[in-house]
Amino acid sequence: MSEIDQTIAIPNTSSVLRLFLPEHLAATLMLAGGVTLYAVESYITATIAPSIVRDIGGLALFSWVTSLFVAAAVLGSIFVAMRPRGITLRGVYVIAALVFGAGSLVAAIAPSMPVVLIGRALQGLGTGALAALGYAFIRFVYPEPLWPKATTLYAAIWGISTVIGPTLGGFFSSGSSWRYAFIVLVPLGVVMAALAPRLLPEVEDDRDYVKTPVAQIGLLLAAVLMISAAGAIEATAMKTALIASSVVAVAAMLLIEARSRNRLLPSGAVSLSKPISRVYLAMLAMTVVLVSDVFIPYFLQVLHGVTPLISGYLVALVALGWTLAAFLSSSLTGRRAHAAIIAGALIEAAATASLAIFLAKDNPQALLPLIVPAAVAMFMMGFGIGLGWAHLVAMVLKLVARNEQDKASSAIPTMSSLGGAFGAAFSGVIANGAGLVEPGGISGALSAAHWLYVAMAVPGIVAIAAAMTLRDNRN
Repeated sequence: MSEIDQTIAIPNTSSVLRLFLPEHLAATLMLAGGVTLYAVESYITATIAPSIVRDIGGLALFSWVTSLFVAAAVLGSIFVAMRPRGITLRGVYVIAALVFGAGSLVAAIAPSMPVVLIGRALQGLGTGALAALGYAFIRFVYPEPLWPKATTLYAAIWGISTVIGPTLGGFFSSGSSWRYAFIVLVPLGVVMAALAPRLLPEVEDDRDYVKTPVAQIGLLLAAVLMISAAGAIEATAMKTALIASSVVAVAAMLLIEARSRNRLLPSGAVSLSKPISRVYLAMLAMTVVLVSDVFIPYFLQVLHGVTPLISGYLVALVALGWTLAAFLSSSLTGRRAHAAIIAGALIEAAATASLAIFLAKDNPQALLPLIVPAAVAMFMMGFGIGLGWAHLVAMVLKLVARNEQDKASSAIPTMSSLGGAFGAAFSGVIANGAGLVEPGGISGALSAAHWLYVAMAVPGIVAIAAAMTLRDNRN
């Protein structure tokens, strides 16, 4: 076949389909599979958690089904960068897949909620590492022009999972059927562990040797646990105290990180004078804003008279927007990629602020002229973050030295987890403080919807400011 024929046969350079060319296919399936496990399992378990409580009890521990999973996932992502010498990235994949399978088995056979929590923690460890490995392997598996394409694929997976996860969870929500939701994952973990040595490349460990930053890891995990617990507590005073404590823990972690030789994050990540720190800040702020969509189904049902099923489909527009924007912007490079990041942050913030107007409407008859503007705002909310996310990830990989690539990659899912946890907790405090519970009812929901989305647009402004200082270079 001539060189011209080969060019014609291969998908366009701007196409995500290049990830599925024969030379990349096996690794793409393995890495995307790890991200899929994390994304889908998060939503499936959120759907079946009430069924678990009804079957075996443990209501007092209900919130920890998610909290422990998130905290363990952060620890799993950290392990990718802080793994002992001699364990390769491919070896971490095998370990993570087996740990995930073991956690699924423990949760499936659990006689009580504490045992379910052990299983969930193991699942989190495994999927957290698998998600981080998706980013860590990018530089070894694909040429640099395909880095944004890979992250676009991951974004699409997360978007699709917001619809598929709850749907699958619904199949396992009756009686003791929730156990099957875990059982079916056990052989999947084993198969992934078995295939990893054959389908993933063996890559050089190019990290500098450093001691494990125990203090930073401990403070970060404490912050995640406290903020996750805050998201499940209704008492405003206690919720506020936990959020404040978690902020202090993060601040202490960053202070130690700035002064320590044994760093958890790549060089410059805690100094706003360095571009890598502003990339992470933009990612964190955009995630905080996005998670405020957790209250959208409630407001749709209470204020707009929408059924629970329809409200679920409407909020899926956020994920659809993210996925579509990720595909549309995946081919952008250089200044255009930087412009996409700024435009995305602007769109997300503006769409979130507009929900304060369009969603905060008393529309008991579910009139479409009042619902459609809110639906458009939801779509654009996701579209904004999807427009620039892949380019932020690619920028992370470009801005750090080779020997800190694993740290930089592992920090990406960590920022997502932190942003999600803080966003959910902040949203709860704002909504409750604005009247969601007291006085409650229509008036309370109207006030809560208005002030929640006014306030949650503020982190979007932070993301805009951070994005405007970035450039597509290594300085």
